[in-house]
Amino acid sequence: MPSTPSARPVGVTLHDAFAGSDTSECSPRPAAGPSSCEPGASAALDCCALGAGPIDAAQAEHLALRLKALSDPTRLQLLSHVAARGCGDVCACDLTAPLGISQPTVSHHMKKLVEAGLLTRERKGRWAHYSVVPSAFAELRAFLDLG
Repeated sequence: MPSTPSARPVGVTLHDAFAGSDTSECSPRPAAGPSSCEPGASAALDCCALGAGPIDAAQAEHLALRLKALSDPTRLQLLSHVAARGCGDVCACDLTAPLGISQPTVSHHMKKLVEAGLLTRERKGRWAHYSVVPSAFAELRAFLDLG
């Protein structure tokens, strides 16, 4: 879409922002009514603002560890298999066949997700069982919430 000083893309979502869309200008959300990005709008209502405000260095380091763990496609697939069980746990032995990866590869990636605090690991017999840490995802959701 050609950009002119008065034209703004309509309905830019967080997905669009990560897909390479130009987000240098705020745009209204379709059902939000009048744009909060119009001249004179309150900065607190800015449609591109983080809901929680700026974070400090310690918070940035903590979130970066979690986001880095999520940046791998195999880890995202593994995580989705565990999260699909809700509050239940998943045996590592049940993750190799659906993803077509070896048990050592599963162990490597699951270790990274556990270290990031996204999953917990519990030993049951000779197998590790994994479950989601709901508070970790609530924290990420709160950080990524563009208001």
